[in-house]
Amino acid sequence: MSTQDVDDKDGEAFVELDPTGRYGRYKDLLGAGAMKKVYRAFDLEDGIEVAWNRVKLRNFATAPEKLKRLYCEVDILNSLHHPHVLSLRTKWVSSDGATYNFITEICPSGDLRGYRRKHKNVSLKAIKMWAHQILLGLKYLHTHEPCVIHRDLKCSNIFIKGNTGQIMIGDLGLAAIVDRSHVAHSCLGTPEYMAPELFEQDYNELVDIYSFGLCVLELLTVETPYRECTGVAQVYKRVITGVRPEALGRVQEPDVKRFIERCLGQPRDRPSAAELLSDPFFQELNGCSCLVMQPVGPAREDQRQPVDAAA
Repeated sequence: MSTQDVDDKDGEAFVELDPTGRYGRYKDLLGAGAMKKVYRAFDLEDGIEVAWNRVKLRNFATAPEKLKRLYCEVDILNSLHHPHVLSLRTKWVSSDGATYNFITEICPSGDLRGYRRKHKNVSLKAIKMWAHQILLGLKYLHTHEPCVIHRDLKCSNIFIKGNTGQIMIGDLGLAAIVDRSHVAHSCLGTPEYMAPELFEQDYNELVDIYSFGLCVLELLTVETPYRECTGVAQVYKRVITGVRPEALGRVQEPDVKRFIERCLGQPRDRPSAAELLSDPFFQELNGCSCLVMQPVGPAREDQRQPVDAAA
């Protein structure tokens, strides 16, 4: 098997086969961040499309904490197996030590933010079905042993398979694994979606419920929460003083607004994912066959060059 000899900067396939020769790549680039590029790939053994995540390790030469966070994300993915959480298939370091590679499931329709903006006239029922699946994923993360707090839940970190409507939570780069106390202390996340207690650096998994409420608001209004703010400082001030996003005032249905407000409540009053799943908000979904697939098994790991998380 061979790949095309094309320039990586063009967002196309690059010449670097995986150690097994199992994965072939297409030209189209799924996405790129400052540290990571994601390519559409093909699993020759299982005959399915996958996402090939490629990270140039030299980019982390002056940012060891970000490298550690990357390894942590992959380790977390490797321990999670749920229909609504993006799963890891395999990982390896290139033979020359230049790149870190990992293969995940693929959601060809992209993230939920872009998908919703593309489809502006979806029904409230469809949004409820998406929200229900997000909660199933959160319930799994929060009841996992150990508990996993996402800490950066937003519509751009939630992905969808458009042909089936299956929702998958991804981008666990800021996730925290906590002990039985379920308490975390680092202040990380996207300000517009961060719960007030997260800024105070003393919180638990219910910060994800707060973020989930704002995701539902965005899905309803097709607006990023607090877009009326001119900067992070203004967002911070409004969040910690309990000022709701202006978009919430544009939600007309009382039951829908009540559901979002319930998610945005004080930590002591904020429900868990399991409790929200039984909320009357989802009553019309009774009898609907929300997509459920069998969880995948643990990822395979190439042994040619192990990854050292302490690097």
